[in-house]
Amino acid sequence: MSKEFEIAREFEVDATPEEVWEAITTGTGGYLWPMEPPEPRVGGKGPFGSEVTAWDPPHRYTNRVEDVDGISQQTLNQLDYTVEPRDEGRRAWVRYVHSGIFVDDWDNQYDGAAKHTDFYLHTLREYLVHFAPRPAAFATFDGPEASKAADALAVVGRALGVGEDVAAGTRVTVRGPDEFDAVVDFRNPYFIGLRTDRGLTRFFGRNHWGHPVGISLHDFTPDADIKECEAAWQDWLNGVFSQS
Repeated sequence: MSKEFEIAREFEVDATPEEVWEAITTGTGGYLWPMEPPEPRVGGKGPFGSEVTAWDPPHRYTNRVEDVDGISQQTLNQLDYTVEPRDEGRRAWVRYVHSGIFVDDWDNQYDGAAKHTDFYLHTLREYLVHFAPRPAAFATFDGPEASKAADALAVVGRALGVGEDVAAGTRVTVRGPDEFDAVVDFRNPYFIGLRTDRGLTRFFGRNHWGHPVGISLHDFTPDADIKECEAAWQDWLNGVFSQS
């Protein structure tokens, strides 16, 4: 049954409104995934076939699309950003609202969207504070079929050396394709976020919603060979589940 949804979040961040604006319009590869920038006008073309319905830099941006391309569970999607200055413009307050209509599996779709929203907005803040406006080399990929298991993200966490008892803010030696030091910037049963001097590595426990575990890489190192990094992490992830 079709049903409307709305996911609203507010936060403050140590970045100017202008820096937030650049991130949400042209710098999405730094925290989400690369997208074509919206046409800078009301009525302009936005990402994924959407239309820009509000455009007031650096304060308000909204895009809206009906019959979402490639997503059979959704017939309407709208993203709305409001950005206001704080501390004489040195910081920003942001309100983000994701709304639309889910047409199938509503509870599962809403739960997944809400929890992903929290992780994506956290990653946006990490990007703004630590890396913006540097461009990112980006890669994303899924684990094997076995990573759909109920405990799949817990298995990934143990393999990394980042179990569920590791608190956000902890510095750890990560056991990935090779060993490296990182700050665990996010940790709950659904997601793991790692930050290093070179970038952000994100682990998505989409097994909770019937999908494989996913990894996204945001590498801010100049001339980074993101394909080599992707291949190394993909082999590591496949290896974790071939042994589990």
